[in-house]
Amino acid sequence: MPDQAPFPILLEPILKEKVWGGDRLREFEKQVAHGDRIGESWELADLDSTSASGGGGGEAVSKIRGGPLDGQTLRDAIELWGDELIHSKRLLQGRFPLLVKYLDAREHLSVQVHPSPEYAGEHPEARLKTECWFVLRADPLDDGSKPVIYKGVKEGIDADEFRRRVELAARTGKEPVDEADSVPAALQDIPAKPGDMHLLPSGTVHALGAGVLVAEIQTPSDTTFRVYDWAKEYGREGRDLHIEESMACIDFGPAPESTSLGKGMTRGVLCDTEHFSVERVVLNPDQTIEFKGGRCLVVMVLDGGIELDGHIHYVGATLVIPRAWSGKARCENLARLLVVTVGNPKD
Repeated sequence: MPDQAPFPILLEPILKEKVWGGDRLREFEKQVAHGDRIGESWELADLDSTSASGGGGGEAVSKIRGGPLDGQTLRDAIELWGDELIHSKRLLQGRFPLLVKYLDAREHLSVQVHPSPEYAGEHPEARLKTECWFVLRADPLDDGSKPVIYKGVKEGIDADEFRRRVELAARTGKEPVDEADSVPAALQDIPAKPGDMHLLPSGTVHALGAGVLVAEIQTPSDTTFRVYDWAKEYGREGRDLHIEESMACIDFGPAPESTSLGKGMTRGVLCDTEHFSVERVVLNPDQTIEFKGGRCLVVMVLDGGIELDGHIHYVGATLVIPRAWSGKARCENLARLLVVTVGNPKD
């Protein structure tokens, strides 16, 4: 591997076929054919192992595309550049502390929750998972209904009532259940609107609705508890449920409200957590964005293209900007970006 000063690196996506997936990721320059069921494109990953149902089992480590490190991995770059790429205090057991994806939901994803802080404190094997979804597309369903994001439990639904609905659905399987007794009817269903950001802290019960395509930034936990799998809606066998674990984790308080850029704004932070922050940036022709160094960044090109470090990166590109690198990205026509700061920018 060449001994070279840090520079922005472009990552190769890892595509994941899912029963609920679609074919719209081809709009983001992924190798997806019409009619495919690709549910996830892992844009940045540095995992020693993944669950069989989530990541397909085995490790998942992003490879670098192009440049002097072509074919090497993100992990190789961390070993090569060390603190010049990302400060060692940000790493999780020596691994990059974020997992970045696109999700394309042709069907509803399972209703699920990730460990609460209290649960994780009592179960060392469980890891917290904070994630956020930035809505890119929200297409009407075949029946004409509008796409939604399920996030949190409706006011007036307590733990006992929610458990009753979950256990009823588990007993009946694919058999119809009266709407008043269903799990989905107990969830807050938020209209999915392109440009909205939804923060999902650990403990928030949630599901990505059919027709919605999002960019997802998350901490790299693989601990997920499933409470509902839409078996009767899609006429299929449901996957295993984790009722007791879920009930121990669900926060029955209100979920965080969505955020978006205000009218006329071209730049602003949409999500700010102790693990990462996410800024949306809209560049008009010939505008630039400056990267001043000091913090490791992840840049997702959602639309258009940018010139960065002498290379043009178009829609669908995901790059890691080392903390020791500084420079500018220029837009020729129009570009829409998500700029992710690793760690809390305030510390």
